[in-house]
Amino acid sequence: MNFTVIDFETANSKRGSACSIGIVKVVDSICVLEKEWLIKPPTMDFNWRNIQIHGIRPVDVMDAPTFDVLYHKELKALLEEELIVAHNASFDISVLRHMLDYYGIEYPTVDYLCTVKISQKTWRHLSSHRLNLVSDYLGFNFNHHNALEDCLACSNLLMNACSEEGCKTPLSLAKHLRIGVGKLFPRGYKPCSINPH
Repeated sequence: MNFTVIDFETANSKRGSACSIGIVKVVDSICVLEKEWLIKPPTMDFNWRNIQIHGIRPVDVMDAPTFDVLYHKELKALLEEELIVAHNASFDISVLRHMLDYYGIEYPTVDYLCTVKISQKTWRHLSSHRLNLVSDYLGFNFNHHNALEDCLACSNLLMNACSEEGCKTPLSLAKHLRIGVGKLFPRGYKPCSINPH
């Protein structure tokens, strides 16, 4: 089972204001990388509501790399040609796209899946499929809204869903649950979706 989980935190409500990213890489069902980076956003416009959620303040990112530097140095090699997974992937993929657009960087080629959609199909009886509530159901404790911790929780959710549904890979799980795989590619993107039939 191979996949890479990403999670962004943002400085404000704008998707192009990433201030941290977490990445967890799983190879053959073993976590081989757990990493978190602070990011200096294009503007230092931090909303107090966002600070309350993730605890990251302007002073914390003053000396952090900007996204373009971090992307070329670290992130591109971790994302290109990988299966990306995120909880509420529409948000995280949108942040990634906005940051790439801002710096004029070509989109990488990736497939991606959303664990909100996976959890909605796997644990239909749950009243909410927020990451913290599904993790509570699975007995997984973590520090919610820390980018790396959210990645670890998302990874745990995905592996539990595969086990629950008897699937050996995330892509076979998506096919089993009738979830359309999202795609990001140099000229655009296709969202991850739940197929009606």
